[in-house]
Amino acid sequence: MNELTRETIVLNMGPHHPSTHGVLRLMVELEGEVIIHTEPVIGYLHTGFEKEMETRTYHQNIVFPPRIEYLATMIEEHAYVLAVEKLLGIRAPRRAEVIRVLLAELSRIASHLIWLGTSAVDVNVTSLLMYCFNDRERIMDILEMVSGQRMMHGYMRIGGLQWDLPDGFVERVRGVIDDVPHQLDEYERLLTDNLIWRGRTEGVAVLTREDALRYGCTGPIGRGSGVSYDVRKAFPYGGYEEYDFDVPLGVAGDAYARYLVRLEEMRQSCRIIRQALDRLEPGPILVDDRKVALPPRRELVRSMEAVIHQFKLVSEGLHPPVGEVYSAVESPRGEKGYFIVSDGSNRPARVRVRAPSFHNLQALPVMIFRNTVADVVVAIASIDIVLGDVDR
Repeated sequence: MNELTRETIVLNMGPHHPSTHGVLRLMVELEGEVIIHTEPVIGYLHTGFEKEMETRTYHQNIVFPPRIEYLATMIEEHAYVLAVEKLLGIRAPRRAEVIRVLLAELSRIASHLIWLGTSAVDVNVTSLLMYCFNDRERIMDILEMVSGQRMMHGYMRIGGLQWDLPDGFVERVRGVIDDVPHQLDEYERLLTDNLIWRGRTEGVAVLTREDALRYGCTGPIGRGSGVSYDVRKAFPYGGYEEYDFDVPLGVAGDAYARYLVRLEEMRQSCRIIRQALDRLEPGPILVDDRKVALPPRRELVRSMEAVIHQFKLVSEGLHPPVGEVYSAVESPRGEKGYFIVSDGSNRPARVRVRAPSFHNLQALPVMIFRNTVADVVVAIASIDIVLGDVDR
């Protein structure tokens, strides 16, 4: 034979594969055990939330964001209401902002705990899953205590919050954040110098700083590659400019670096929560604007004007001025942004979500090129995608 011919095989991973962290399909072309091409195939979880939000009032749309990135629902609600408030030119009261920050950071820790437990299972370190879920359960109990639901809370409102914090909230939160750093130390003793963990994550799924910027990767993926970008620092929102915290960075850009970044992010979230608890002072939790927020129930029995505003807001909703806005927050997966166009009616004319999982997933073929097929699962886990965030 004058030419050396090589045969490749195309492996179909998913959409039901248990280690693809959702309904994701990968077409992986292999040369033996080595990956030479990967094509992510998405759309199996498409919900059409963005178009659905254009058919409902601004207030009714609060139910949709938590169902997009369903592992950090408080942060999703925060992102949406901030965008509408920017459109209206209003800002929530100080107490509401502090509570929002507090709940967002609790959601961040809960999301990272799910990532840590499931990622460990992916490399057959099974005991950590139950430890992480046990710690996460305490946070979920707090979120249920506040909103009445474990997930899809529907607690935040345009201009503030649905209601104030329940009795005993501060004590419960302090108890959790006092324990989380000790638990993280325990996890590090289990994993950081574990030969199996390091062997499966160090030098695996490497993404250079240049490629991270090229593909628009944000969150722990970008920061693990040395990209110092955190929306809370770069474009502070909702009072984050008042908080003192660090943005952890990695150097190697591999799965191990992302693991270290997320561990430190949980510690920084505890640091933010402590500061928020110290800033938690009495005050209103909803703007005093009858064209935006429902009037207090006590006013309905003695004020016809309050009844009229209640009826108008419930039946029609609010009418933002004509214009367009983009507002972003830092989700556990990176920059989560909402682009909203208003035509002056009670429904948005256009809604577009900037989903970090979608952008981060684009970099997967680059990350696993020339890796082995066994590294695909580790790479997907290190990205921490949410398929509701990818497909929408």
